[in-house]
Amino acid sequence: MAWIPVAISIGAVIGALSRYYITLFWIQKKGTRFPYGTFFVNLTGAFVIGFLSIFVVKVGFPVALQKLLITGFLGSYTTFSSYILDTTVLFKNRGKFLGYFYWLGSPVLGFLLVKLSLVMAQSVL
Repeated sequence: MAWIPVAISIGAVIGALSRYYITLFWIQKKGTRFPYGTFFVNLTGAFVIGFLSIFVVKVGFPVALQKLLITGFLGSYTTFSSYILDTTVLFKNRGKFLGYFYWLGSPVLGFLLVKLSLVMAQSVL
């Protein structure tokens, strides 16, 4: 269990660098009119986390490797994948109300909080 934080850290570094270089690639190919890199990362991350959340358990990957891949790599590569997995689990295990609350509440409340923090930061400056 002592290796788990190390495994998560290694995965996080690889995930963050992957996200960075994928984003640069898409900027070079398509420009900056649309966040193609983020879009690509979010969708591929959602696909991979869905697959891995079942695969690593069924195959019997060690817990540290599971944490490296899912929590470290994918958590750093894209939090969107974690958000989608959490939403799916809530719908499946906790019911529609909590599923919808989390699914819609995260982006709506997140958007409102970003807007609020922008106003606050501008008023401070």
